[in-house]
Amino acid sequence: MAVKKAYTDNRRVTVKVPASTANLGPGFDSLGMALSMYAWIEMSASQAGETVFRLHGDGMDGLPTDKSNLLYKVAQLVFDEAGVSVPELTIEMYSDIPLARGLGSSATAIIAALVAANALIGSPLDDHKLFELATKLEGHPDNVGASLFGGIIVAAWDGETVQHARIEPPARLETLVAIPAFELATEKARHALPSGLAMADAVFNVGCSSLLVAALASGELGLIRHAMKDRLHQPYRAPLIPGMTEILERATDFGALGAALSGAGPTMIAFVDAESGSKAELENFLQETLRKEGIQAETLWLAPCVSGPVVTVESADADHDGETFLERIKGERA
Repeated sequence: MAVKKAYTDNRRVTVKVPASTANLGPGFDSLGMALSMYAWIEMSASQAGETVFRLHGDGMDGLPTDKSNLLYKVAQLVFDEAGVSVPELTIEMYSDIPLARGLGSSATAIIAALVAANALIGSPLDDHKLFELATKLEGHPDNVGASLFGGIIVAAWDGETVQHARIEPPARLETLVAIPAFELATEKARHALPSGLAMADAVFNVGCSSLLVAALASGELGLIRHAMKDRLHQPYRAPLIPGMTEILERATDFGALGAALSGAGPTMIAFVDAESGSKAELENFLQETLRKEGIQAETLWLAPCVSGPVVTVESADADHDGETFLERIKGERA
């Protein structure tokens, strides 16, 4: 076994990572887009001789604060890959991204930990290697790719290697998300999928996914309503989310370019032309449709995020006039 190099630097790394939406309707496990909702992580070698966690944000209370935490385990993968030993860490995190809602919370955490750990030891791993590690951890490349590269990601993963192309989001593209007040585990949503599909349905999705990529790459927003359709996963997940079928079928009647289940759900996402004058009507439709089913939901207008992680590296001794981690990122969170 190769001997690891001991970490001797004195860095503190802060990383801001965007949320993401995956599938975009027909692009199951292959299309993703970064959204302007964020998580922040701060990482340094522990000065206390033991690993320390401070986790902030809704839903963080139940997460482990020992070495079983995903953030710690992901960081150690980077250190192992680079042959560096950093056994004890201080990790602080804040997230605006709701857990288990289909906005890439786990993917964001994975990317945040990978990028922070890599920066901590001088960034020996390139972005493609980080993408490969993230895809293996997540099991699919769409969410992690969007959070790592920003913009819209088209990716292919064969279980061993991953490739991607990035598309700059059209300038007029905006999204409206409706986030139901309940969680839906990705594992449960995947169990709803059939083990086989009809050839006609597979061909239908290949056509829609291809057309959607072309529409987004060319900026021909009018094509989105025809392309953002799916027969691979949304019909099978609809029973898990009351009101979903009506939203998918009627969102374009209220001004949307198209609508989809965001990732595995339960969040619904509508693509909108920012110059459209019917935003309030669409927002009301989403809220009322879910409310009829007894579901309370928060609606948010989110622009695509065109950049990936923002990294700040400084001395671990910098005290910023005594400001805490939350105080330092307060302006970005506003």
